[in-house]
Amino acid sequence: MNRLLMVAYHFPPLAGSSGIQRALRFAQHLPALRWQPTVLTVTPNAYTQTSDDLLSELPSNLHVARAWAFDTSRHLSLLGKYPGWLERPDRWISWMAAAIPAGLGIIKRERPAAIWSTYPIPTAHLIANALSQISGLPWVADFRDPMAHLGYPQDPDLWQSYLRTEQKVFRQARCMIFATPGAANLYRARYPNCASTIHLIENGYDEEAFLTAEQQARAVPLNPGTLTLLHSGIVYPEWRNPTALFTALQQLLAGGMLARKDLRLRFRAPVHDAWLAKLAQSHGLEDMVEILPAVSYTAALSEMLDADALLVLQSHDCNDQIPAKVYEYLRAGKPILGLADPQGDTAAVLRSAGMGPVCA
Repeated sequence: MNRLLMVAYHFPPLAGSSGIQRALRFAQHLPALRWQPTVLTVTPNAYTQTSDDLLSELPSNLHVARAWAFDTSRHLSLLGKYPGWLERPDRWISWMAAAIPAGLGIIKRERPAAIWSTYPIPTAHLIANALSQISGLPWVADFRDPMAHLGYPQDPDLWQSYLRTEQKVFRQARCMIFATPGAANLYRARYPNCASTIHLIENGYDEEAFLTAEQQARAVPLNPGTLTLLHSGIVYPEWRNPTALFTALQQLLAGGMLARKDLRLRFRAPVHDAWLAKLAQSHGLEDMVEILPAVSYTAALSEMLDADALLVLQSHDCNDQIPAKVYEYLRAGKPILGLADPQGDTAAVLRSAGMGPVCA
């Protein structure tokens, strides 16, 4: 059995991000492939929101080391202000100070065969970069999505910080993993000398989690007598914006082609609640839009199983990305309305699964 040191910010008891699932499921399933991981993550104080619901899914023999980290915006600001360098490349840059010694201690005790780190917190890659340079161990960098992307991050200094981190990865890491074909191809073009070391591992769903969710599903409509279209997870004003959908519904109502009692749009844990509520009100849809708080992961899967249909939102400038929830939607087996650029990866995975319609 080989040992692996995993560096991951996204790990239980973090709540409010689907990104936690990728690291958690790697940790669960790697032993079946003869890799025993040890996870180096942050102390729970670093998380804005926590939940214990996924802690029970950690394997009993999994060693989880938690190194102190501070969220710059919450812990290191004075009257809401702080130096810009304290959030570059992200607000958890302080994690490096404790994580590098902790990681070296793990390497000395457990002698792992490799290091694995995962984005979307760039500091995880910086920690793995340092550990790889000091120890000489091969390093696998799991990017998932692009880092320094066109127009993201919007702040020029932050964008440059992302680019520098990305360049360090491509100088030091043995191979790079991406979660979508578009992202992998983007980086093969950006770093042609490293093209053969770039690999694709898509996101997915956990069958055991769905079997548990099926036992808890009510097997009755969420709103009896009314079709419920569910969006599970974060909406973004920039990248997952339902304005076009709201406008279409407004027009259908005005033309008499839709009655208010026919449809409910349910947004589960959208994060930008106030913005979404104001948007619904401006389109005269407040009685048709439900904005509900976060629930446990199993309860969220159960809700997908009980919904009449599921909604995917992805803007054209995220064509190289696929929301992780799409794979859970596919497993739920319900009709999916995809509002995404037909040329992007999100539309492609829906088409490949025979799902639709997909609209720009």
